[in-house]
Amino acid sequence: MKRGYIARRRRNKIRLFASSFRGAHSRLTRTITQQKIRALISVHRDRDKKKRDFRRLWITRINAVIRNKGVSYSYSRLINDLYKSQLLLNRKILAQIAILNRNCLYMISNEILDPLE
Repeated sequence: MKRGYIARRRRNKIRLFASSFRGAHSRLTRTITQQKIRALISVHRDRDKKKRDFRRLWITRINAVIRNKGVSYSYSRLINDLYKSQLLLNRKILAQIAILNRNCLYMISNEILDPLE
């Protein structure tokens, strides 16, 4: 009896996914399926982790630049003042301003401090 091609086609599809893996992880069907599951779980988990990591980086950058300006001024006060003055700038944009143009960030912080005091 001659068998069909469906199982072979399914295995080949899985092998294409794992073609860049090393050793048995790209050659043996059972380990390929296990590694595929692990890889997809890791991708899903690390996609969220990357968002957290970038947020932490942006906060650190903003805080470092703001603390250079004055000892008493901190990141948390800056964000609080931004919300009070209803200035909608997210942390990513603030971090880019802090890196590329510090004077602009100082101007923003001065503008939101003056009306509140």
